[in-house]
Amino acid sequence: MIKNLVSTYLKGMAMGAADVVPGVSGGTIAFITGIYTQLLESIRRITPRLFALWRKEGFKAVWQHVNGTFLCVLLAGILTSIASLAKGISWTLTHHPIPLWSFFFGLIIASALHIAKQLPAPKVRPKTVLAVLLGIGFAYWITIANPLQLTAGPLTVFLAGAIAICAMILPGISGSFILLLLGMYSPILDAVHQAQFGLLGLFAVGAVTGLLTFSHLLSWLLRRYYALTLAFLTGLMLGTLGKIWPWKHTLTWRTNSSGEQVPLVQDNLLPGAYEAIVGHSAQVGLAIVAMIGGFVLVLLLERFSPEQE
Repeated sequence: MIKNLVSTYLKGMAMGAADVVPGVSGGTIAFITGIYTQLLESIRRITPRLFALWRKEGFKAVWQHVNGTFLCVLLAGILTSIASLAKGISWTLTHHPIPLWSFFFGLIIASALHIAKQLPAPKVRPKTVLAVLLGIGFAYWITIANPLQLTAGPLTVFLAGAIAICAMILPGISGSFILLLLGMYSPILDAVHQAQFGLLGLFAVGAVTGLLTFSHLLSWLLRRYYALTLAFLTGLMLGTLGKIWPWKHTLTWRTNSSGEQVPLVQDNLLPGAYEAIVGHSAQVGLAIVAMIGGFVLVLLLERFSPEQE
C-alpha cells in the first residue's frame, strides 16, 4: 500500500515537471507510467450522481468510487513538483535550453513509440494511418498558429481554463502552451501574482468543467475506438516534435508577468545553421546524450510500470 502511494506520488511529480515546460504534457507522463486509464476513469466518475451515493452509503463509498486516495496523492505530487521544480526547470530552459529540449525530444519520440505499441491491430490499416496523420496535422497546426490576443473577460477566462485543462490530459499537448496560444498565459499569471481570486476562481471553474467533460469524451473514445484513439494520440505527440526541437532562433518576444523578455515565435534550425545565425555552440554531442537519456528513461518507465488497462 505504502509502495503504491509513493509510486503514485512520484508519477505525479513527473507529470508536474512535464507540465512546467511549454510543449510537453503531463498526460504523456501519465501514459508511459501506466496510470493514464486509471486517471481518466477516476475523473470520469466525478458526476452529480455522487450526491445520491453520499446520501445512500456515505462519504467512504464516494471516496472509494472516485479512487480519491489515488487522485489526491497524484495531485500532491503534481503540486509539489510545480512548486519545487518550476524555478529550476525555468532556469535550465533559459540558460541551457539545448540539452533540456533534447531530453524532452528523446522522451517524446520514445513515448510516441510506446503508445503506438499499444495498438491492437497486427497490421497497418488505412484508417489507423489516417488517424495518425490527423493527429500530426492537428498538433503541428497548434504549434505554428499565431497567438491570439483575447481580452481577459469572464467568458474567455472560463473557456481558457476549460481548453487548457483538456490539453493537459492529452499526451503531447501542453496546457501552458494552449494558454499562450489563446493569449491568456500572462493574464492568468498576473492574476496569480496579484491574488485576483475572482478571476482565478472563474478559471478554476472552467478547468473543472472542461476536465470532467473531456474525461468522459476521452474515456468513451478509448472504449469504443481504442485503436483509432491511440493512433490519433500517437500523431499528436509526433506533431509536437517541432515545438520542442532543440535548435531554435527566436523571431519575436513577449514580456512575461515578471517583466522579463521570453520567446514567443521561434524558427527551427539545423545545428550548423543555428551556430551561424545565433552565434552559439550547437552542443550537438550534449544534445545527443540528452536525447538518449530521455529515450532510455521512457524505456525504463515502460519496463517497471504496469500495463495500461
